[in-house]
Amino acid sequence: MRLFKKRPYITLQKSKSENGPNVPDGMFEKCPSCKTPIYVKALGIERVCPKCHYAFRIRAQERLLITVDKESFLEWDEAVQTGNPLDFPDYETKITDAQIKSGLREAVVTGQANILDHEVAIGIMDSHYIMGSMGQAVGEKITLLFEKATEKDLPVVLFTASGGARMHEGIMSLMQMAKTSAAIKRHSDKGLFYLTVITDPTTGGVTASFAMQGDIILAEPGAMIGFAGKRVIEQTIKENLPDDFQLAETVLRNGFVDSIIERSELRKTIGQLLSMHSYIH
Repeated sequence: MRLFKKRPYITLQKSKSENGPNVPDGMFEKCPSCKTPIYVKALGIERVCPKCHYAFRIRAQERLLITVDKESFLEWDEAVQTGNPLDFPDYETKITDAQIKSGLREAVVTGQANILDHEVAIGIMDSHYIMGSMGQAVGEKITLLFEKATEKDLPVVLFTASGGARMHEGIMSLMQMAKTSAAIKRHSDKGLFYLTVITDPTTGGVTASFAMQGDIILAEPGAMIGFAGKRVIEQTIKENLPDDFQLAETVLRNGFVDSIIERSELRKTIGQLLSMHSYIH
């Protein structure tokens, strides 16, 4: 009878290995476009989704590695930093945090480099620094980029990535739209070439100024390009917008960019365009 006697209920805890395989953190990333989990190494140095070809957001340092000739980059105006013109609460702390996390002093890196042996002035915006927002320092660095390029007779290649004007600096931020545009006009008046490469995302005051003033405007696949955000527009017009609204492919169909280029082909395409300009100039 002891065989059928009730016994205390015992719960056995499974070890993690018994629950299933453990996946180390950072081994997979989900594509923001097609939502497919991707093995990080499958993204490659260019960080492009192998399924839908969405170009992941990359840092300025990564962009330099895949764009310019090895050891050719010379940074300009590294010391230019923003202040706090409106005494915005905790803005200095936000700037410090952004600098630590991104390794940058501001949301754009500018300088001189070679791309397939073509000497250029280059600017790279980085969305990892307060979403690449445009404040006084960003406007100053881009203005200086064009002014120095004009003085040195250099073409400009500018990679844009921004959430727009930086609200912490108010009207001072919006003034950078006119300031950068004036410098671009002087560069153009000298017959020099300006190539814009729009990456994800490029919105707000950056789209409404220097991002759309290139002689040729390229975009990466799937990049968001627009002025006001989709939700703001929907609330204003009281209508739902399509899922592909403001994607580079839609913007191309409506004539606002000249071509969409895969990230793996960008360096070669930029080199070809620089060669054409060198011949014409």
